[in-house]
Amino acid sequence: MRTRRIPTATATATAFAVLFSSIVLVGGAASPAAADSSAPLPVKSSGDIVVDGVHQRVFISDPRSGKIVATDYNGKVIRQIGSLPGVIGLELSPDSKTVYAAVPGAEAIAAIDTATLTETKRYPLGEGVTPKYPAVAGGKLWFGFDSPEAGPRGQIGSVDLSSPEETVTLGSGMEDGWYSAPRLAADPGAPNVLAAAEEGSSFIALSVYDVSTGTRTRVAHGPSTTGPTGGTQYQSYLSDFDITPDGKSVLVGGGGTPYAAQSYSTADLSRTSTLATNAGGRALAVAPDGTLALGSWQSPNVLVYKQGGKSPYRTYTFPAYNGNTSTSYDLREAGLAWAPDRSRVFAVTTNVYNDVFTLRTLTDASRSAVTVSVKAPSKATRAKKLTVTGKLTTNPALPAGAKATVVRTDLESPKGRSLASVTPKKDGTFSFTDTPHVGGKVTYKVSYAGSATHSPASRSATVDVSRAATSLKLNRNNSTHAYNKNVSFTATLGKTHKNRVVELWADPFGADKPKKLLKKAKVNSKGNLSVTVNMKRDTAVTAVFAGDARYAPKTVKSTAYAKVNVSLKLSKHYKTAKIGKTSYAYYSKKKNPDFTTSMTYYKGRAQRLTLQFNYQGRWYDLGQEYFPLASNGKSVVTLPGPHETGYKMRVRASYVNGSSGDSVNSTTHSGWKYFIFTK
Repeated sequence: MRTRRIPTATATATAFAVLFSSIVLVGGAASPAAADSSAPLPVKSSGDIVVDGVHQRVFISDPRSGKIVATDYNGKVIRQIGSLPGVIGLELSPDSKTVYAAVPGAEAIAAIDTATLTETKRYPLGEGVTPKYPAVAGGKLWFGFDSPEAGPRGQIGSVDLSSPEETVTLGSGMEDGWYSAPRLAADPGAPNVLAAAEEGSSFIALSVYDVSTGTRTRVAHGPSTTGPTGGTQYQSYLSDFDITPDGKSVLVGGGGTPYAAQSYSTADLSRTSTLATNAGGRALAVAPDGTLALGSWQSPNVLVYKQGGKSPYRTYTFPAYNGNTSTSYDLREAGLAWAPDRSRVFAVTTNVYNDVFTLRTLTDASRSAVTVSVKAPSKATRAKKLTVTGKLTTNPALPAGAKATVVRTDLESPKGRSLASVTPKKDGTFSFTDTPHVGGKVTYKVSYAGSATHSPASRSATVDVSRAATSLKLNRNNSTHAYNKNVSFTATLGKTHKNRVVELWADPFGADKPKKLLKKAKVNSKGNLSVTVNMKRDTAVTAVFAGDARYAPKTVKSTAYAKVNVSLKLSKHYKTAKIGKTSYAYYSKKKNPDFTTSMTYYKGRAQRLTLQFNYQGRWYDLGQEYFPLASNGKSVVTLPGPHETGYKMRVRASYVNGSSGDSVNSTTHSGWKYFIFTK
């Protein structure tokens, strides 16, 4: 117990103080399409990327770290192959058994087994010979390299893969006039065509070779200064290039003006077409069927074209970096590669602030993306007809007769119910009507299943269909009860369609007591459901009707109040006697009374003592003060002297909601205790 002292009545009197939109669109595929997945790469740079479709592995070279990273199609790292200083260009053998890697720091070409992911052979090229980009054509492995010999430094060498000796042959250095190691490209579909491109020059220089005899015979050098419609043509700063599977075209991405990828005929290197981008041809890759993936610095980041197509049938936009919608991830030069089955495109990216590399897998790249839009009224009346409209957008257009399914989801069909399919018009638009007999949220989902040429897509629109109001009542609101009393609360539910279930919740005041479900059950034949609450605190009781197909949800609340247990005891008096009909405790004026309060405990709670005296038949306040309760709910206060004799006095203990340190109970007073001082 804790003892506190209060001053005399006069001093106490001086010292005390008082104090939703009309259209809802969710889910579905859209164009531009987003990268479907991504995985971090343990690299510090990127040089080249190739894809092995037989083993479903992706190889990325890291010149700075001197290694090749091999991942699966999901970007999971399978192995890192090291001891390849400066490794840059990669080439996959036609049988997918070997990845050839140019290793300028070792003056060699390395052969990596695609099954075991180990280096199986190294072709030394000689002192000072630094290879860059290998390509397999005409039964040989060709590579561009730099050499310290006099004259032009860029040359082309080869390894004869068809001979048992696998002889290495270096070019003379004078036949082509390359200023640096040229980048090479070849395709298994045109095994005797080899293309080369100058790197680091303000203007792109290309050569095409016939290697059918095992030696290089240059058939074209350029580009030609005349385009397909006349006029001067040019392209600056090579970023990436590739050759088409039919061997008829060389595709070049330029890092500068113009912002386009250009196609050149391998016959004479005249320009045959231009595919404009918004920020340069950062990277490009040609699939086995001639489909082109073209990368850009800005959104959309990857554009996919059918062979010979003038506009992309699918685009991909990389996500914003770190929440900044104006900044996306940066596609690396030569950072695109196709899976041989055209199921996906792989892209190597970094963020714009540091060299954190990511392998992005862009799926479903062989099919045109389809966008579905659906529009429905935001609100509708139950059992009245409504109209839903929309559009399927894609390039090229869907074939005539293509259909989209419609599924309606509502309270009575939560798993969905199929409606009649819709057939879009020639421009892709569609409309249908429906009469919803179920109220609440009704969702119409329109889905296109996809085809060999178009991706699946879906979109939904949600309508808020009207429901009738029902009555729900709950008794005991604003009622006050003794502490610890069991009180019955009854909810009464009016007319509904099918649902007759009501939930009854109790939420005692105070953060330490969570809201609790007391009962969930059907109401009785009179619409009633009752529950008993033990009232130790003020409590909000809530009745909840969840609604049904025709009647809206409803919630009602009753707040009931609980008092505390409080009592006051006087001690140290020498007798008890009545004055009139009231019992008084008698104290000698030399004795200091003790007032002991017992009250329901709550953390931080204080009791309030009120002291009064009687003058000429009327009671006057001498003062009030709050005193904390001990953990056992006790508070002992001593009234010190000197004491005036002959005055009738009384004292009361109180819990005051909000002022006693908490607000979890209702204000409660003890009875008055009367006392008097004598000589």
